[in-house]
Amino acid sequence: MPLDFGPAVALSCRECGTRYPLGPSFACQECFGPLEAAYSFGKVTRSDIESGPANIWRYRSLLPVPADVITKPNMNPGWTKLVKAGNLGRALGMRSLHVKDDSGNPTHSFKDRVVAMAVEAARNFGFHTLSCSSTGNLAGAVTAAAARAGLDACVFIPANLEQAKIAMARVFGGKLIGIEGTYDDVNRFCSELIGDPLGDKWGFTNINLRPYYAEGSKTLAYEIAEQLGWRLPEQIIIPIASGSQLTKIDKGFKELVELGLVEDTPYKIFGAQAAGCSPVSTAYKAGHDVVQPVKPDTIAKSLAIGNPADGPYVLDIARRTGGGVEDVTDPEIVAAIRLLASTEGVFAETAGGVTVGVLKKLVETGQLDPEAETVVLNTGDGLKTLDAIADGAAPTAVIRPSLDAFRATV
Repeated sequence: MPLDFGPAVALSCRECGTRYPLGPSFACQECFGPLEAAYSFGKVTRSDIESGPANIWRYRSLLPVPADVITKPNMNPGWTKLVKAGNLGRALGMRSLHVKDDSGNPTHSFKDRVVAMAVEAARNFGFHTLSCSSTGNLAGAVTAAAARAGLDACVFIPANLEQAKIAMARVFGGKLIGIEGTYDDVNRFCSELIGDPLGDKWGFTNINLRPYYAEGSKTLAYEIAEQLGWRLPEQIIIPIASGSQLTKIDKGFKELVELGLVEDTPYKIFGAQAAGCSPVSTAYKAGHDVVQPVKPDTIAKSLAIGNPADGPYVLDIARRTGGGVEDVTDPEIVAAIRLLASTEGVFAETAGGVTVGVLKKLVETGQLDPEAETVVLNTGDGLKTLDAIADGAAPTAVIRPSLDAFRATV
């Protein structure tokens, strides 16, 4: 049966440009550079997109999926809210601020977008098991999507993840395997499993399916532009784990320009990391092109990738667009979670605390223009990382059920 990846026509090496047929491959045989989907787009109009479903499949003509993807069992993520954050903007002294809140996805993180791509690739290749190495959110997204698609699931995580993320990944069925060590240890193990008979017919979302999986992050760029009235934001702050999300949002913006769907206006991209796992921020501030791996030590476990695969590309994009890369401490992350919640009613997980904390720091240090239209990403739900705000998890007061007791308290 022929493969059907819609407008995707090949895999292309990001380093040397060598092209390969579409398949479950992720590294160039010539230079070992990463492979990504290459396209031959037809004519795409705003009205075509706007007439589509209220999920990522409205952009199916720009993604490596078949045209009939909307008829198949999938989690159908996307079209999450772009919150006009006037209260937070005023608190930070900003003129125009929006929060792209991806906690509204089916498993409450942006990972549902990328996993939806991986499911379609797994179907194309006849895989029977969906797998991944994960810092938490991806594990839940994979087990949920596999259940919906009728695939088996076996996912791998660092054994010390937040309990809420472990529970979510487990409730959808499949196997959840904890690995002693960091995410980088988990990822190395999964790479070994791909070459073993045990991993035959397994689709690892972020390894052998990565060229397709990663394209799901482009839908954030498409949605933000469409929700802004078909224009690009002047500034955007994006969290960095592997760095793939940031690079694909940039790719999505460029595709919209090339297709004539938005005006070609300048935009600055800022990357956000936790200080306890900030190899890209460290390299950016030092003016280096090489990202030195670190051992993560931060409450922002979903961003705790000490050797980010797309780190060098993040540096290139930050410099090319005139943006930057910054980091914040764990106390600053917690303060930012509380600030976003108390101003906009958005409860972010720790990764969202990182982006909002970096936003605040960029404004205070003059690295970001407070007059420019700005979007900050919240990629997950705060209910997944309750431990981060445990110190405030108590009633303001406990009183007897009487007006006199309440008067005395207030």
